[in-house]
Amino acid sequence: MTATILLIRHASHGDVGKVLSGRGGNRPLTAAGAAEARALAAHLGRQPIDAIHSSPVRRARETAAILAEPRGLTVQEVPALDEVDFGDWTGRSFAELEDDPRWRDWNEMRAQTRVPKGENMVEVQERAMGHIAQAARGMAGRVVAMVSHCDVIRAVIAGFLGLSLDNLLRFDVSPASVSRLAVSDHGTTVFNINGLPA
Repeated sequence: MTATILLIRHASHGDVGKVLSGRGGNRPLTAAGAAEARALAAHLGRQPIDAIHSSPVRRARETAAILAEPRGLTVQEVPALDEVDFGDWTGRSFAELEDDPRWRDWNEMRAQTRVPKGENMVEVQERAMGHIAQAARGMAGRVVAMVSHCDVIRAVIAGFLGLSLDNLLRFDVSPASVSRLAVSDHGTTVFNINGLPA
């Protein structure tokens, strides 16, 4: 039996594109972000969803709650879906980070580079893919929506496609997008990446 996993990036919040919020970001969704999440919920309206898992970070939890409410589901917070631990970089603006040579190394060599006092992408990939595998075993024939973060979702997709983590920036995962996986004992198929409501 196969489980369907919907990897959903949280909707927009006030720091998107400006600040590396990481796990420290407690900003709520913006009005536009809440509208993105509602549009995604409507887009997924006829898609059966049996469970919703979420990163513990506020922007993910709020997105998950908007998806869960019309379905009467309870959101399960899952630490394995948490944002990358960005350590010393948490809360810094992207403009500031551009002057840090370690930031350039991180973006060019994700497979080898560790965030100062934080995680490396191998650790992120292992924890997220481990949770997906475990959830799929318990949800055969059903659908699980998992709300997480851009780099976490990129790492998972790269892992299932056999891509180097150094190539993560070659594809995008937009706010309130959905990427669809089919997970079984025989392997995982990536059906689409970065799908957005029309």
